[in-house]
Amino acid sequence: MFPVPHSGTAPFTLSVLDNAHTAVGQSAEVALGEVIALAKLADQRGFHRFWMSEHHAMPGASTSSPQLMLARLIGETSRIRLGAGGVMLPNHAPLVIAEQFGMLNALAPGRVDLGLGRAPGTDMATASALRRHHDANDSFPQQVDELLAFLAGDFPAGHPYRGVHAVPGPWQDAENRVTPSSTTPETWILGSSPYSAQLAGRLGRPYAFALQFGDADIETAFRLYRESFRPSAVLAEPYTLVSIAVVAHDDPVEAKRQARTGAMAMLRMFQRKHYSLLSPEEVEAYPATLEEKQILDFYTQHTVNGTGADVAAVLDALHARTAADEIMLVTTGHSRQVQARTIELLADHYGMPASS
Repeated sequence: MFPVPHSGTAPFTLSVLDNAHTAVGQSAEVALGEVIALAKLADQRGFHRFWMSEHHAMPGASTSSPQLMLARLIGETSRIRLGAGGVMLPNHAPLVIAEQFGMLNALAPGRVDLGLGRAPGTDMATASALRRHHDANDSFPQQVDELLAFLAGDFPAGHPYRGVHAVPGPWQDAENRVTPSSTTPETWILGSSPYSAQLAGRLGRPYAFALQFGDADIETAFRLYRESFRPSAVLAEPYTLVSIAVVAHDDPVEAKRQARTGAMAMLRMFQRKHYSLLSPEEVEAYPATLEEKQILDFYTQHTVNGTGADVAAVLDALHARTAADEIMLVTTGHSRQVQARTIELLADHYGMPASS
């Protein structure tokens, strides 16, 4: 499964993450239809992966179950890898996730990714409704170990789940002897901290760092991951991915206006309002206080925006700084047309395949 090909002339592999954002007044039906269209475009333009992330009780992000959407996308695409980036594992029983992704992998062998995170993907009240116990995060490493054992069918002798099998999964014969599946979901550890980096290294799994949330220390996380990495049956050498929010447009002014809609959604979330994408016109008309303007400026600056060449220059610099093997574009902006244009402009810049 590794290494993977670079994207056109880029010195790294390019992928896409979509959160199924809904603009104000837009239905989930429309938003999810646009996700399908964007996934098909990314597939045609030669991007390596298309991921979706798990969120709950957020009307502006219709991705409470990325695995359900992946089942649809398998039939809508032909080549691109599809994954959850990620599943918030403490929200779920590991056996259920192993079964769900075993089914997805049976539908599209060798094309399914399973990214694992420990954040709830929501507010604390909703997290309580999902998890029912306050210490779910504390057992994340044990949950990951359990999930990986279900996927591989290799619980040790004497383990209480030794005779419990995730189906579809590794094949069991009439004597209950396990034969490893020829393919399993490609399992990742997600995060933005030394904790997640060292866990990924210990497990010998690829590591995805979420840079779209602010000033997290990616250099330290990648260094710790590489230093702690232990080769595994699925990965001989460290493999890193960084996700970053981007808006590319033929007009750099419009790119910045679109980026600010995502910044406004973050401000609304901090104010305990609905995480919603207002139009650029509504954002410009908003009478922001000095403190609110600082938040808007911060998140606008942390969304890479400009022309295709402008954005590509930042991606190239990010790669030079981190040596990331893969960069994942977190598509943002109020307009789905702008998100599609982001994909097109960067694919054009790096000489990736043309749309059919």
